[in-house]
Order: sequence, then structure tokens, then C-alpha cells
Amino acid sequence: MSSKINSVIRIEGMSCVSCAATIEKKIQQMPGVEKISVNFATGKGYITYWSGEITKEEIITQISRLGYKVVITDNEDSDKVTLHLTGMNCAGCAATIEKQLKQTHGIIDAQINYANEKAVVTYSRPAIRLSEIIDKISSLGYNAELQDDRQLTEGNDTTGIAYRKMLYSSIIAGLVMALMILKMTGLEIPAYHFITSLLGFPVVFVLGSSVHRSSWLSLKNRTANMDVLVSLGSLPPYIIGLGGFFWDVQTFIEMATAIMTFHLVGKFLETKAKGKTSEAIKRLIKLGAKTARVERNEREIEVSVQELEIGDLIVIKPGEKIPIDAVIIEGSSSIDESMVTGESMPVYREVGDEVIGATINRQGYFKARVSKTGKDTFLAQVISLVEQCQGSKVPIQDFADKVTGYFVPIIILLTFFTFLSYNIFPEFHRQIISWGATFLPWVNPDLSNLTLAFITATAVLVIACPCALGLGTPTALMVGSGLGAENGILIRNGEAVQTLREVKAIAFDKTGTITIGKPEVTDVVTYNNTTQPELLLYAASLEDKSEHPLAQAIVEKGERMNLTPNKVRNFIAVTGKGIRGSIDDVEVLAGNRKLMNDMNIDYTLAETDMTRLESEAKTLLIVAIDGVLAGLIAVADKIKEDSRKAIRMLNDMGIATIMITGDNAKTAEAIAHKAGISKIAAEILPEGKVNEIIKLQNEYGIVAMVGDGINDAPALKQANIGIALGSGTDIAIEAADVTLVRGELLNVVRAIKLSKAIFRKIKENFFWAWFYNLVAIPVAMMGLLHPMIGAAAMSFSSLNVVYNSLRLKRVNLHKDNYKIT
Repeated sequence: MSSKINSVIRIEGMSCVSCAATIEKKIQQMPGVEKISVNFATGKGYITYWSGEITKEEIITQISRLGYKVVITDNEDSDKVTLHLTGMNCAGCAATIEKQLKQTHGIIDAQINYANEKAVVTYSRPAIRLSEIIDKISSLGYNAELQDDRQLTEGNDTTGIAYRKMLYSSIIAGLVMALMILKMTGLEIPAYHFITSLLGFPVVFVLGSSVHRSSWLSLKNRTANMDVLVSLGSLPPYIIGLGGFFWDVQTFIEMATAIMTFHLVGKFLETKAKGKTSEAIKRLIKLGAKTARVERNEREIEVSVQELEIGDLIVIKPGEKIPIDAVIIEGSSSIDESMVTGESMPVYREVGDEVIGATINRQGYFKARVSKTGKDTFLAQVISLVEQCQGSKVPIQDFADKVTGYFVPIIILLTFFTFLSYNIFPEFHRQIISWGATFLPWVNPDLSNLTLAFITATAVLVIACPCALGLGTPTALMVGSGLGAENGILIRNGEAVQTLREVKAIAFDKTGTITIGKPEVTDVVTYNNTTQPELLLYAASLEDKSEHPLAQAIVEKGERMNLTPNKVRNFIAVTGKGIRGSIDDVEVLAGNRKLMNDMNIDYTLAETDMTRLESEAKTLLIVAIDGVLAGLIAVADKIKEDSRKAIRMLNDMGIATIMITGDNAKTAEAIAHKAGISKIAAEILPEGKVNEIIKLQNEYGIVAMVGDGINDAPALKQANIGIALGSGTDIAIEAADVTLVRGELLNVVRAIKLSKAIFRKIKENFFWAWFYNLVAIPVAMMGLLHPMIGAAAMSFSSLNVVYNSLRLKRVNLHKDNYKIT
């Protein structure tokens, strides 16, 4: 049976956004691939495919055929660790360990590096434990210990390689430039041409080999990326410069060396800057604990967090980091959860409460039972959501991607046109160059027509920069989503970023969203000779079978009065109306007006009390015993402290606020009035929430829905933007586009602020990328830009976009008196 699979792969060898576009285009054409998104900035591919039609291995093979390398693939059932080994004396030791590990059940792959004494082991968690792998290595006579998570160093090799290339090329190019300057001052340098040719060769052909390889693969796949421009800007000048050994021609070897060097410098700075855009994820990863104290056989032992399994009993002392998601079974404490909520004040947790891995235990000593491990932990899910957002695309990027696909071919045509134009209309161009020479020292009108044509054409090649267009969106998303994660705002994809800023109306669920979600009994009114204890006993007995928040409040009231619930027979829950059942051969009904009307119960005697209580924003439960009205139980749920402020701010922003609730109209109006909401949809059954969202979409256009319950999930999906409170259910969170870790409505305002800030940066990045190319290319075509200056400016263009995205870190989401534009 075919099933849909979402997979993440890491791709090496991409040099610019055109490479990512090539991979997307080719893989999307494969049968069984539903969707692929390749993020050049992160070097990752996000693929959705059908397992019965295609395998991940086939996709990886196709990417390899395109000339790129898949270095990391995800596996839901596997884990990968890096171990530091000691005791190896030669490469034979490494081979022995590798062979034995690969033959061990549960180990998928093992790679042992004798030189750096490391082992990278991929294994199946259900089949083998990490400690068993370490024990296996020990049994072979070697020692092994766990290294830091591989994700922490992911990309370090890339940055290191880029740095070394930049360093070596800069040193060599510096020598070439120094010799050139000395020669220009009139100093005679013996064998100058031979020395510069010799020095330039490793820069253009060795350090720049990856550039030329990428160019060849791009052309082979009938596409053109930025490396094609750099290759054309460096190879021909160097090759033509070699002609100086045979006849008297202008040498361009210095220019070729400088162009490649500026490109390599730019690539290093770009790689380093891109690394900063993902610092939020690295910080989240570093937050995770490395070890845990586990209680086994009545004694405490310290084990790796990766060794923990569901059900393990962990011990946490004051000041320690909680190693993994768990439920407290003994003790209590104040816990600093700021790393997941952004809230600096510690929260009190006691027996039965869940604690989150990587949070800090401030005061108490407690024991907890592990509830989640691996990819299911809260921290892992946060990282996954952030990476998912970073790997997605904003709809506005589609146009940029299409333009980028045609960009390089157009530049090559413009280069060819420029070269021809300088040879066909030399006098016209020479007049422009002569004018430019009056204020631009690098412009030389005395060169021959052919030399001017060649230099100008080369400048056009190297000044163009499609990378800036490709980096505009992903870098802003990476920084913005990371900032959101650090403040408890998790955005699922780039489309949500663009849509959220355009929201015209927001619909709120009431219970647990606007209100605290923990109602309490406030009033008990009896009729027809029924006593309060009798009314509460029947109601609590019946409600003990229900999971509704109101039911819990009534059951707790009965417990406080020491009432023991009676056995209920023939229990029936009537969706959106109430419940019924038999207690001691007495038929009991508990619900709203709809249930009473359906069962022909006369409740006119209670109308005055009902009107009064509902005007006080209290929800009523009407109780009837054997067909006769017995009484009313009023339950109230307090409005959250920040709800009024958040709704006022949304109204000030011009966003309509609507409350959708199953409560009766009077209670809903009272709560809406207190919260500042002007429009309500009351007495709405769970299945009716979707229809209400559709009505709002017809009226307002783009609508967001905020909820926290299972019955909110369909409405969250129907809305243009679904916003789930992290305090709600997993189903609601899964259905949402945005998850707010803290159950505060002020975070709805902050999420909108974040989306506006991210999108503003995206638009700024696109503006500067377009502005740069629209200004720089014509200037180069006029012959007023030297290729070496163009190469430096090209690198600056990409860096400007990346560093502009990094400015998002300055946004203060908790400054509530801001003005949103």
C-alpha cells in the first residue's frame, strides 16, 4: 500500500539558487514525487513522495546524477551518533571495529576514522541501545565515549573549506597585485609574465576547481548558475593571458586571479553569514542535556540522554537541567521554562504535571517518569518545526525563482551583445569611456578596441549576481523563524508568514483561549423542593462520565462537599446539548435549553435566575430529575489577564475580532463584552465552527482562527491561518499553521508583528537585489566598471542581503507599545 512520506535530505555542491532550482525541476518530474523544496541557504531539500511509487534511494540517485551529493538523510527509525575512540594503533584497528559494528544487529552503518579517532554510527533505536554499541566497542579492546550532537558541527567543514580557499587565494592574489603595482610604477620585474602565470594557476584552476566543476554540471543539465558567470569571467582572461608567451597581447592573468579570489572571499563570508542565520536552531540544540540521572535497581546512575526510554525514572536536583520530557511522580519545584516560552518567570510544577526537557529546575528536588524520547520530545519538535519553516518558500519568492532561472542566460547574452557592440561601434563607446576616465581612475580610454571590449564584457559577467535574489527569502525566514522559536512562536511554513500579515479578521474559541479554561461552580439554585446536596450529587454523578471542562468543575465541587458519585446506567452524551442517564432508577438530565426543549422539560420557573446569571457571563447547567426541573448550576471561567489587552491591540490594528462558542448568546455576549470583542457566534456546535469560518471568509477575506481544543482542529484547517495555543491538544497544534507555546493571546499580536517584520525584510532584500543588478549591469556595459571591482561588488550584494536579514534579531516582540505598519 502506497503512503505519503515527508523526508529531509542535506545536499552538498550547490553554489547558488540556480542549483537549487535545477534540483527542484528535475526531481519534481519524477513519478511519485508530490513536492520538493530545496533551500540553498540551508543546503537542505524537503521532499514529499509516495512510497509505493518511488523510493528515497531513487531520488538520491537522481540528485547524484545531477552532480550534487546527498550527505545526510533522515530516517524515522534510526539515530546517528559520533563517538570518540581511544586505543587504536593503526588503520587496521579502525577496519576491525568498523567490520564488527556493521555485523552487529541494529547497526545500520558505521564509519571509523583512524586519523581523528572518531566513529559515526547509524543505528536503530528499537533494536539496540547506545550503551550496547559502546559495550561492543569495549569488548573489542577499545574505549568509546559520546561526542556532542552532530548537528552542532553541521556545516563547520563547509565553512572551514571556504575559509582555507579564501586564505590561500588571498595570499597568492595579494602577491600578484603587489607585483602588478610595482610594474605599473615603472619597476622592471624579470620574468613577470611567467611569475604571474605561475601564481595565478592554483587560484584559477585548483582553488577555483569546484566553481568550474559546478559550471560544467550546470551546463550539462542545460541550466546556468552563477558559477558559469565566474568561470567565464576567470578562465578566458587567464587563457588569453597565456598568449603573452607567444605574441604581444594584453595580459589578463592578474584580472582572472582577482576575480576568482573575490568570488572565494565572497563565498566564505556568505557561508559564515548564512551560518549566523541558523544560530537559533544551534542554540536550541545546545540547550539539550547530554546526560541524565536515572534510578535503576534502587540506585542512581548517570547515562546519556540518548539512552533514555519511555518509562525510565529520572532524578532532578536543584539547579539541574531537566534532561527530557517527563511527568513528575514525586516532589515539586519552580522551573525556568524561558527557553521554550520566552517567559522569564519560573513556573511551579508538582506531581502529575509535565516537565519539558532542557528547561532548568530552579529549586526543588523531584523524580519524574520519562514520557517522550527522541524526535517526539518538545525540543525536537520545536527544532523540526523551525527547520520546516526555514525549508519552505514564501509565495512571493515564486516570481524571483522564475526570474533567477532566466537570469544567467540573459547575462551571457548581454555579455555577448556588449562584446559585439564595442567592436561594431567603438567610437561611440570610447566617447563614454573617455568621459568616465575624467573621474574614474580605473577607466583607461587608451586601450585597444578589442581589449576594451573584452574587459567590459568580463565586467558584465562578474557584476551580475543572482545569489542575492535567491538568498532574500530563505535568510529572512531562517532568522525570523528562529527569533519566533526563542519567543515561543512556532511558524510552520513560509506561506503562513505571508498570509498572517494580511489577516483581516481573527476568530477565537472561548474556553481555554480567551478564558483560562478551568471553570468553577459559582452558584447553585434549586427548585421544586430539591436540596443543594441532592442536586449536586445527581449532577456530579452524571458529569463524572463526561470529559467536558464544565463537567470537571461540577465533579470537583461535589468532591469538596464530600459527595460520592452514584453509579450511572444508560449514559448518553448529546453533542452540543448535554448528557442524560439513570441514577438509582431516577432519570437525570443535565444540559442547556436545547436539551430541555428536546425532552419537553418546563424550565420557565428558572428563566429569571437564568437571565441574571447569564448576564454575569456564567454558563448554566439545567438539571431535571424524572422530567421535573430540579435546579441550575452556574459555572464561570475567568478571562485570561492578557486577553483584553491583546484584543484591544488587534482592534487598534484594524483586525476584526470574533468569538465562536457553544455557549448561549447571553453568556457569550457577557464574556465578549468583558474581553472587548464586538462580534460573537454563539450556540455553535463543534461541526458548525467550520461553517462560521467560511462565513467570515466571505465577509472579511483572510481569516485566522485561534483555538486549543480537539473540536477546533477542523476550523483551524479551514481558516486561512490556524493558530493553536501550545497549552492545547496535540491535534489542534498539528492542524495549525502557527503554534503559540504559551497560552497567551498577546502572542497572537506578537506573531503578527513577527510576520510583518519578516515580510518587510524579504521585500527589502528583493529591492536591494534588484536595485543592485539594475544599476550595476548598465554601468558595467558602459565600460565604467573594472571586472575586479565588479567581482568585489558582486560578493557585497549577497552579503548585504544576508546581513539585512540578520537585523531581524533586533526586533523586540515583547515590546507591547509598538506601532505596527
